[in-house]
Amino acid sequence: MPRSLDGLVLAPVADQAPGQVGTRTRFTYHEKDGEIWAEYAGGDVVRGHLVGTREGDRLDFRYVQLKRDGTTSSGHCVSTVVELPDGRVRLEETWEWESQPGQGTSVVEQVTRHDG
Repeated sequence: MPRSLDGLVLAPVADQAPGQVGTRTRFTYHEKDGEIWAEYAGGDVVRGHLVGTREGDRLDFRYVQLKRDGTTSSGHCVSTVVELPDGRVRLEETWEWESQPGQGTSVVEQVTRHDG
């Protein structure tokens, strides 16, 4: 199993549709005893939170976010934790909105200090 996500900062490798997370969004993860949670913000997202569980390399969580236009949205995501050759962590995500139509996939990777 790849290492703990606790304290790691991750960012999307590509922009999603307008009003969603993008390359300027930063996720700060926490992990303890099979529980995961994160705060995120950046780009069109003013504030977001996610909470869920981890079993091995699989994350299962719900997320909710406040966007710059004042609207909120929420959804469900299942992610696979992958350790990259350089030691950083990648999450390969499959998500679906629960508050609006839409679903998709995304990739977020650990940000190093010089990445921003």
